[in-house]
Amino acid sequence: MTPKKLAASLTVGALVLTGLTAGGAQAETTSAPTAPSRVPQPPPKNPTAIGYGGAVASVDPEATKVGIDVLRRGGNAVDAAVATAAALGVTEPYSAGIGGGGYFVYYSAKHRKVFTIDGRETAPAAMPADAFINPATGKPYTFFPDLVTSGVSVGVPGTLATWDAALRTWGSLSLKKALKPAAELADRGFLVDQTFRSQTLDNKARFAAVVPTAELFLPGGDAPQVGTVFRNTDLADTYELIGRQGPSAFYRGPLAAEMSAVVKNPPKTPGTTLPVMPGHLTPADLAKYKVLRQDPTRVNYRGLDVYGMAPSSSGGTTVGEALNILEPKKLHRLPTADALHNYLEASALAFADRNAYVGDPAFVNVPTRELLSKGFGAERSCQIDPDKAAVKPVKPGSPDGSYTPCAAGVSTTARPDSKGVSTTHLVAADRWGNVVSYTLTIEQTGGSGITVPGRGFLLNNELTDFSAVPDPADPNRIQPNKRPRSSMSPTIVLKHGKPFLALGSPGGSTIITTVLQTLTNRVDRGMSLPRAVAAPRASQRNTANVTAEPAFIDAYEDRLTPYGHKLVLAGDALTSAAEIGAVAALEFLPGGGYLAAAEPKRRGGGSAATVHQLWPRR
Repeated sequence: MTPKKLAASLTVGALVLTGLTAGGAQAETTSAPTAPSRVPQPPPKNPTAIGYGGAVASVDPEATKVGIDVLRRGGNAVDAAVATAAALGVTEPYSAGIGGGGYFVYYSAKHRKVFTIDGRETAPAAMPADAFINPATGKPYTFFPDLVTSGVSVGVPGTLATWDAALRTWGSLSLKKALKPAAELADRGFLVDQTFRSQTLDNKARFAAVVPTAELFLPGGDAPQVGTVFRNTDLADTYELIGRQGPSAFYRGPLAAEMSAVVKNPPKTPGTTLPVMPGHLTPADLAKYKVLRQDPTRVNYRGLDVYGMAPSSSGGTTVGEALNILEPKKLHRLPTADALHNYLEASALAFADRNAYVGDPAFVNVPTRELLSKGFGAERSCQIDPDKAAVKPVKPGSPDGSYTPCAAGVSTTARPDSKGVSTTHLVAADRWGNVVSYTLTIEQTGGSGITVPGRGFLLNNELTDFSAVPDPADPNRIQPNKRPRSSMSPTIVLKHGKPFLALGSPGGSTIITTVLQTLTNRVDRGMSLPRAVAAPRASQRNTANVTAEPAFIDAYEDRLTPYGHKLVLAGDALTSAAEIGAVAALEFLPGGGYLAAAEPKRRGGGSAATVHQLWPRR
């Protein structure tokens, strides 16, 4: 098909495909506040885009533009994903960056196969099992703000190693070239929006407790004002250093020693009331870090092959198991209230099994195959009462290979879940049909709150994803060199062996339910992708109450209360927003086109774009 004919076929009915003619998420181009001409003007920010030649979606317009520019210059999806991620390290420094880790899922059009990279942070070799227990009280440290703002929560970062491995294996750019646009962005700066200022203010007390963090993110003692330019020349220099010397500049040498030093002796602001406890990261821990390559998870749901991330992430197993639980329920035939009831109950059952069985497979015998088996899913599915919500927490099942209808759950200890709510996600596709779904994080908004002096990036507090209380039976207990269980759920969906959807989200353990709900919205409930992304959310993670957004409570509380579901407002001490997730997604259209979709409102609205954009017009 010629480009002209392709453009015509994609343009016809484009608004119908997005669902925008029926009350879906409206595209909105935002302009920067009035400012002098020398101030860098942000690219247009559209949450939905249709076109061809490749596509990128992320939470930030500057980062999305970086990825699109890479595709326009002939780069592939992996090149664009790494460049976009590096740019997010500039504009979304509280959510991601080289001080963190993540999971990279890649579909190769050449091999017609899905591959993954596990770039999760690891515990230092000297990490004690009781690292989160206060010796003065014998009880866990206060989670917020004490434990999250500490060196003891810092794991060995895996993000840079992930970028390097992805580029070396599937990319066409060098690491230096992939980092260059982000370095330039950090040097020239970007316009501060309300989301950036609000996130800074949410963490003001934490950031003020650490000298280099206060200097970088609280100039003059306050968060940067909306409409001003935020520059990070230290990060630009760090990216340029890594570009010249490669990953060894980060994992060995002076920078590795500096990371270890700031973790072991955090530079506290005089008079701070926060303990900012020291951690255990050493240069040797950094030098031995390796990414892991493993097979993705896979389940078939209504004829679609859904691929995700295997443990150490719990995303692929839990989303996959929940889909297996839901398949016998035939959500597409159910009224809205019944469909939502089954979604919530399936989530609770899958989370019970996640918490009981999933951890780092290098340390725990995770029954991944059985958790994803149709037999186990069917056995768990029949536990759902169509008229009544189960009393939570429900018991985990027995993924033992022997399944009978409605088998009773096994007894186990209920454990508190991780509380990270930040992170970021991006998707990218190129003209050859390669696809990336990539979730990366530094854990809480602002990570550990510890900035490496003179280097311009925050270190993660990812080790708070471990269970705080030592328990030999807990698959997610703290152990040296172990990867904490994650909820990140980068997902790629194939239809008849070809890419159909790619999606993911931030949000701590709500990532799993956000991806699951978005998938069922699109596949079962007749929503277009933009409407599936924009729809109000609720998250049931095997707890007494269902965490929900205000719009979900307004729309569905009366219909779900008769089942016994109790909806409570989302949000906690770590954020001022009652939001769940921030999806970035792609859909592959007939004729070779792309529909890119990001959040229209959450996290200030995301940004979607295509190389040859047909709608909205630039």
